[in-house]
Amino acid sequence: MEEAEWLAERFEEHRDRLRAVAYRMLGSLAEADDAVQEAWLRLDRPDAGEIENLGGWLTTVVARICLNTLRARRTRAEDPIGVHIPDPIVSPDPPGGARQPEQEALLAESVGLALIIVLDTLSPAERLAFVLHDMFGLPFDEIAPMVDRTPAAARQLASRARRRVRDLAAPAPDADRTIQRRIVNAFFAAARGGDLAALVELLDPAIVLRADGGAARPGASAVVRGATAVARRALMFAQPTAAIHPTLMNGTAGVLIIIDGQPTSLMGFTVANERIAEIHAIVDPDRLAGLDLAALTGPHLP
Repeated sequence: MEEAEWLAERFEEHRDRLRAVAYRMLGSLAEADDAVQEAWLRLDRPDAGEIENLGGWLTTVVARICLNTLRARRTRAEDPIGVHIPDPIVSPDPPGGARQPEQEALLAESVGLALIIVLDTLSPAERLAFVLHDMFGLPFDEIAPMVDRTPAAARQLASRARRRVRDLAAPAPDADRTIQRRIVNAFFAAARGGDLAALVELLDPAIVLRADGGAARPGASAVVRGATAVARRALMFAQPTAAIHPTLMNGTAGVLIIIDGQPTSLMGFTVANERIAEIHAIVDPDRLAGLDLAALTGPHLP
């Protein structure tokens, strides 16, 4: 029993990092948790205490599990689901920015939804090489066996992925979350006031809005590009009676919108150079129902 407890404690020391690896690999919180749990099941064996580098061993196991999951996604015959927003990491954004230490730790592990969307365009092997090397600093001689390549070939996988991320990724968000929140609040004030010109001024000319309505609301799924088109859509869907609760979504400013007591949209904003460069909106009622949103329904915008 003492050895089992020791092993469980050691595993818990690595859980957060393993979950971060799996989330970046899969873009799904549920699948990331499943991958971490499967790694624990594989660790629970008689010779586990003989593993010299437990963190490295667990990272390799989780990476291989995720690689298999990504490959299975590509081979399954599935109907197109249209616009898909990866699972968000959400938390409250209290007035004044005061957050608990555990929330700060969660935000430190966050990665933007825009980047996860770009990672979804990579091949499974490219994604693994990029995530493990560029995000977690693993050397290519450790990555190579996971993808059945030489270290040089693994390096090429990461290089191709890096170029694609550079070409497709959104601008880096402004570091000051106070600025982010000010711009997002101004966006909703302009939308509620029907001020098209003010909305356009708040948006980057090349802004992209992605809305995920899921199977429940396929007509709500859309990709809208350009400041004027996004501003007009914001005016079309503005609801004066909506309660808009500030949140953090993958570490940047977001909102939860509630109408008549029901969550109708969870939105994340990329604010770069004091303009909104990307908006990601989950409006699928099934996905919203599956998220723990109770902690996000605190104070809302007046």
